[in-house]
Amino acid sequence: MKEISVNDIGPVRIGQVENSAAGTGCTVFLCPDGMRAGLDVRGGGPASRESMLLDPLTAARGIHAVVLSGGSAFGLAAADGVMRLLEERGIGFDVGVTHVPLVAQSSLFDLTVGDGSVRPDAAMGYEAARLAMDAPNYRDGNFGAGCGATVGKIAGMATCMKTGIGSYAVEIDGLRIGAVVALNALGDVFDWRTGRQIAGLLTEDRKSFRSSPAAIAEGIREVKNFFAGNTTLGVVVTNADFDKAALCKIAAMGHDGYARSIRPVHTSFDGDSIYAVSCGNVKADLDVAGTLAAEVICEAIKRAAENAESAYGLPAARDIPGAE
Repeated sequence: MKEISVNDIGPVRIGQVENSAAGTGCTVFLCPDGMRAGLDVRGGGPASRESMLLDPLTAARGIHAVVLSGGSAFGLAAADGVMRLLEERGIGFDVGVTHVPLVAQSSLFDLTVGDGSVRPDAAMGYEAARLAMDAPNYRDGNFGAGCGATVGKIAGMATCMKTGIGSYAVEIDGLRIGAVVALNALGDVFDWRTGRQIAGLLTEDRKSFRSSPAAIAEGIREVKNFFAGNTTLGVVVTNADFDKAALCKIAAMGHDGYARSIRPVHTSFDGDSIYAVSCGNVKADLDVAGTLAAEVICEAIKRAAENAESAYGLPAARDIPGAE
């Protein structure tokens, strides 16, 4: 098994745009010929669009794009721009008078960093889709949907940390599988290999870590709906030949990666969601792919924390002694 770039998995193209001053952005995954896709949502507060397209019982066999964005539910407007770009390029379901692109989207909450009045919109979605088509520009860090991402918010924004978007991909015997994760969790983040905390709830002097699960147990403060402003979003990309029912299962197994790396996870204050998409025809075992999906999710989460830079007055992992 060898590491590859997530940009090297089949014809899936990734483009992203961010407004660094405002602290928000979006990341677009698209496949002009369509891609099979599944979705599994475990968090209690998702903001999403066209999720039912990915239900195995619905008619659509595939979709043309997945959008991850900031902006909470306001950010769902980014998909309008993605649809416009794809329609202009003649990409979508042919209905005679035009082509209707099928675009699914999930948004995370980043309104409490930067300028909360600025959200991903159709113009940002259009530009991210254009880049995906013409000049794919994905990279880890404070970019795209991870621009305003934070973790460790159980005690409020004063003791949370800056994270971002991260990726990891591998190839084994022709099977390629990778993940991109925009890390915006209520809880703490851990290195999945060593169990060491690398991001999350900070002490009041912001020089070392506290434990979010312990803080909950100790009643550090009542957890109110104010902290429904989280949500970790992931996309698993593979060149394996799976239909959307199998991809829904792979997305579900991918959540094991969330559970290994984030504590607490899947709370009612997160909208944790994972998509799994494929444009390929490589034959692979479903459970092997699902197991690998969890592992690439784990490493993508780790890299989302490690590649983030401090911003908006919030420290990143590289700023905390012992975090790296």
